[in-house]
Amino acid sequence: MSTLAITDLHVSVQTDQGTVQILNGVDLTIKKGEIHAIMGPNGSGKSTLAYAIAGHPKYQVDSGTITLDGENVLEMSVDERARAGLFLAMQYPVEIPGVTVTNFLRTAKTAIDGEAPPIRTWLKDIRTSMANLRMDKVFAERNVNEGFSGGEKKRHEILQLELLKPAFAVLDETDSGLDVDALKIVADGVNRAKETTGLGIVLITHYTRILRYIKPDFVHVFVAGRIAEQGGPELADRLEAEGYDRFLTPANVG
Repeated sequence: MSTLAITDLHVSVQTDQGTVQILNGVDLTIKKGEIHAIMGPNGSGKSTLAYAIAGHPKYQVDSGTITLDGENVLEMSVDERARAGLFLAMQYPVEIPGVTVTNFLRTAKTAIDGEAPPIRTWLKDIRTSMANLRMDKVFAERNVNEGFSGGEKKRHEILQLELLKPAFAVLDETDSGLDVDALKIVADGVNRAKETTGLGIVLITHYTRILRYIKPDFVHVFVAGRIAEQGGPELADRLEAEGYDRFLTPANVG
C-alpha cells in the first residue's frame, strides 16, 4: 500500500527578524485511502507542513525525512513531487494571467502522465467535473483564478484534484471563505476523488464544519510545531466543544 511518511521533521523559515523555527519534530504516516485531519490554533505549523511536503523554497527543512513509498521526497524538485503523486490545494490559490484553465489543466496532466490526454475524452472529463462542482463552463476559457471569487478558486483546486488523480493530496484550509453550499460542493468533490482513486488525504483546517462532510480516519492536533494529541473523529468533536485552550500553556504560546 502506498505510504507518505514524515519522520522527525524540523522546518524553519527566514524572516526580517532572522530564522524562525516552525516545525519541531513532526511524525506522521498517511497510507493511501486514509483521511488525516490536521487541526490546531493559528501559527501552530499546519500550513508549514503543507508547504514542506510540496517543496516551497521559502521553507527550510533542517532535519527529518519525508518519503513516498520509500523514496526521498526532499531530494525531488517541486515538479518531480507532483509527478510522483503529491498534490497541494493551497489556502490562497494564485492567479496565472494569460493561461486558461483548460490549457493549464492539460499541460499539468501531460507533465504528470508523460503524455497528453486524448483531447475528446479530456474535454469530456473537464466538462463532467466542472458540472459536478457547479462551475459555469465559461470558466474553462478564463485565465487561471483571474477574477475568481474565493469559492471559485477553491472549486478550481478541487477540479485539479479530480482530473490530475494524485496518490496523496494536502488540502490547506480548503474550507476557508466558503459559504455552506460551496463547502458541501467542495467536500463532495474531495469525496468523489477519494472514491475514484483511493488517494490519501491530509486535510488542514481550523474548524470541524468541513469534517461533517469529509469524514477523517485520524485527527492530529498541532501546537507549537509538533503534534500534541491525536485520535479518531471523536477528537474533532472534543475540539469543537472545548477549543484549544487546554493545549496553550505558556511554553506553547511563546
